[in-house]
Amino acid sequence: MMEPPESLRNGTNEMQSTTTQPVRVLLLDDEPTNLHLRSAILRQHGYECVPASTIEEATDLFNNIDIAVLDYHLGAGQFGTEVAALLRRRRPHVPIIILSATIDRYFGGVEDMHLLKGHSSVEDLLDALSSLEAKRRGAPVVVDARDFFYSRIAMAIGTDVLVQIFDEKGIWQYCNDSVAEYLGQPREWFIGRSVFQEMRPFMRDWSDVLQTVCLTRETYIDRTHRGLLAQPRPQEPQLTWSVLAFPITLHDNRSGAVLTARILDKPPTRTSELLPFL
Repeated sequence: MMEPPESLRNGTNEMQSTTTQPVRVLLLDDEPTNLHLRSAILRQHGYECVPASTIEEATDLFNNIDIAVLDYHLGAGQFGTEVAALLRRRRPHVPIIILSATIDRYFGGVEDMHLLKGHSSVEDLLDALSSLEAKRRGAPVVVDARDFFYSRIAMAIGTDVLVQIFDEKGIWQYCNDSVAEYLGQPREWFIGRSVFQEMRPFMRDWSDVLQTVCLTRETYIDRTHRGLLAQPRPQEPQLTWSVLAFPITLHDNRSGAVLTARILDKPPTRTSELLPFL
């Protein structure tokens, strides 16, 4: 039997090698403990870690990596975003994840994703790496940084709080699971819809409040028995709600408002059967 040409054999072997070799992840962090722990966790999940503690070490490794995970604060006035910019120029198809303690004006730069320290978990990093592996295979990747950004804000507020984020026209930018369950729609139903059109007269008229918060950057506080609704539901006990609306700069730099609601006190009844989100 005739053997296939050497070029075809090499191409096949190379393709098989690409799919079977572990993904090589550059880990840049100036803290040795963080670097060691993060490397150990990723190795346990099948990644080949390429650690670096300085910008110089990281740049020397650019040609031997598939994905970069860069700490933002590197000490001595240096930042992971500098490495991100260098890597993007040298190898534009390598996905980049920035780990930072805050999401500030650097959010949305050349990097593909930000993970927020203190709120992002190990699972978040593993999920990000898994989704970005597609770039290594030449497939386009779209990361929903907007939802990630807003979900971290909601997580910081608390999972027991109803959290909604609107623009000045009352268009939903985000809502958490508690809102979706309370208002009886899946989360994806809300995004892009107008609260003024979709929820009237079920919800209170929030038009003046949301527009005032967005335009004046003032905060609205309301302690009420109605919560978000125009009228309390018949099956609900008498609850005292704390409703708060405060300004926020949206992902696209427009003015927006965060509308939150939580229960201040509960009567001595089994309210958890009536309000599943409690």
